[in-house]
Amino acid sequence: MNFKRNILMSAVAAMIALAALSMSGAASAQSLTGGGSTFINPVMQTWIANYQKASGVSINYQAIGSGAGINGLINKTLDFAGSDAPMKNEEITQAGSPVLHLPVVIGTVCVAYNIPGIGPGIHLSGPVLADIYLGKVTNWSDPEITKLSPGTKFPNQPIYVTHRSDGSGTTFILTDYLSKVSDDFKSTVGAGKSVKWPLGLGGKGNEGVAGLIKAHPYSIGYIELAYAVQNVIPYAAIQNTKGKFIYPSVETGTAAADGAKIPNDFRVSITNTPNAGGYPITSFSWVIVYQNSNQGPALQKFLTYILTTGQDANAALDYGTIPQGLRDREIAKVNSIK
Repeated sequence: MNFKRNILMSAVAAMIALAALSMSGAASAQSLTGGGSTFINPVMQTWIANYQKASGVSINYQAIGSGAGINGLINKTLDFAGSDAPMKNEEITQAGSPVLHLPVVIGTVCVAYNIPGIGPGIHLSGPVLADIYLGKVTNWSDPEITKLSPGTKFPNQPIYVTHRSDGSGTTFILTDYLSKVSDDFKSTVGAGKSVKWPLGLGGKGNEGVAGLIKAHPYSIGYIELAYAVQNVIPYAAIQNTKGKFIYPSVETGTAAADGAKIPNDFRVSITNTPNAGGYPITSFSWVIVYQNSNQGPALQKFLTYILTTGQDANAALDYGTIPQGLRDREIAKVNSIK
């Protein structure tokens, strides 16, 4: 009797172990790994937390910079990449298989500063900002700066320039803009995720540059708006193509994107907008995935969530919502993932 009971107990234990193994396999199949953009990280972490609660799917996203995210996608160590710069044609060739670029937020890059005694509200133009990064305008009391903000008493202090040290979509957005408004910047530095800066100190990630700005008086740098808001760092109004000084915000970023012609592959630049109410250093940020993926079903569900319910989280974190018409086009692409 004990012998039969032991056999039965062993069989039950084996069945439990097999079920546990099966559940473990299902769980691992329902996990996703992403990485890249620090620009998008605040809202990405919100999406992930909310989606995991609703679905039980485990998602890990590391804010390692857009360049590293794209490299991870190409090397197939990531299921999806976050990037504030679309992949170059040569990077798409390296991927070896069709990729989808899916705009998920409209984001603004603010020009943040730390000038003791001066709070929010200074005005800058694109050409003057380019000259600061080229080392042509080196002091806060330079007439090129002071004439843009009448009534503001700027200190006679050298400008402490900061920038990103890693491959960065935020850098791409800024340099893409500066290359449009300054021929000198275009020929000397150019647009890219990684560029050779003539001067300045680099920080890793948006959080690294925000830290440098806070730590160094008389500094200037560029960070995604959410990082300036969260760290209480003042930022400038930037003159747009219509001559208006515009502050970065959800509304002015959305205005910059309004009416933009979006190609079928969704790779587009919207910096230096012609729209009167638009902030000029504005961009889409993309999630990039392979069209053919072992994680196809899980990616489809997560991306559909981001482009529907997930968009409700954007505004509270200082990102613009993707227009419904564009989201409909994107969801059709998401449904093509195999």
